[in-house]
Amino acid sequence: MVNLGIDDTYAVERMQTLILRPAFDGEAYQWWMGDSLLSEQRELVFCQKQVGTYHLSLKIIDKDNPVQQPIEVVVWEEQVAYSPYISQILEYVPAPGQFVNLMPMYEPGDTYHTMLQKVQNAIMGTNKELISLGAWGGYVTFGFDHSVVNTPHAKDFLIEGNAFLSSAMQKGGSSEPGIVMVSVDMNQNGVADDVFYQLKGSEYYHPQTLHDYAITYYRTPANHVPQGNKKAPITDSTYIRWTDNQGMQGYVKKNSFHQQDYFPQWLSDSTLSFVGMCLPDNAYDRDGDGMYYVQTFFGEGYADCNPNDSVELCSFDIDWAIDSLGRAVKLPCVDFIRVYTGVNNECGWLGETSTEISHAQDLNL
Repeated sequence: MVNLGIDDTYAVERMQTLILRPAFDGEAYQWWMGDSLLSEQRELVFCQKQVGTYHLSLKIIDKDNPVQQPIEVVVWEEQVAYSPYISQILEYVPAPGQFVNLMPMYEPGDTYHTMLQKVQNAIMGTNKELISLGAWGGYVTFGFDHSVVNTPHAKDFLIEGNAFLSSAMQKGGSSEPGIVMVSVDMNQNGVADDVFYQLKGSEYYHPQTLHDYAITYYRTPANHVPQGNKKAPITDSTYIRWTDNQGMQGYVKKNSFHQQDYFPQWLSDSTLSFVGMCLPDNAYDRDGDGMYYVQTFFGEGYADCNPNDSVELCSFDIDWAIDSLGRAVKLPCVDFIRVYTGVNNECGWLGETSTEISHAQDLNL
């Protein structure tokens, strides 16, 4: 007798992730639905947005003990109608920036958990207040009250920011691209601790894109002496130091427009480190006098990169998911979405490039 660890029948609400894990070891695995091969992985991620009865078949290929197991999955309508908007914030770790501790507002006594609640209040549901992710690497992770299903040949979800078109430019203005990652809750614990996959955007193969970038920011010492003119736009040009794995170092500069602390005040560590992909600088000084910076728009695949009325360019396809080696990953659905600031750049008196998020929506609903 072989215990597969899989039942003959399952019942699950639509747009909820069902993970099927055979306990029996084999040389290879095949999951079928009718004549369609769903997966050749040991575990099957099953998620459907249409109600109905689905007939699956698991084939465990093994020269000594081959197994074939039929499985019936009944998909029900949800008891409470889903919301197409963000329902939970799982992580918020911004890098230092001029809008950090302002969007959302930090107040003395706030903790990591109270700041999560403030972020949730800002962008949950139909709310569209901006939250800032700070300089390169700062991130937010959110989810919905259901799994976002990967619909074939269609965009799956939308993320809005505050990018806008300059009246003087055709393909630029304010654009602070954020890299988007997705994850399936494989261990079904409701925590964003599973593997995240990047959605491959238009700049993935750009020669200036750094694929294994890492940076560390250092909290400003209490005895730090600002280097700058209090009456100038830049009041401290050596405010928050950073170093990266490219042998470079620099500073998140402080300006006269935002006088609060730029380092996340609810975090107690003296340093903040991030790893990921760094996109090419998309900003240039149009007139050469440091007064008019233009940030050019990238193509598809980045949050807060194009104006919100460019709906197609602000929408994302789960089929773009790739692993750490750039290989395509087939995901039937995702449970968590993470966005992090993708450019490490300062724009003079305008300050650091920092991705802002205001809203997200599941396009399946």
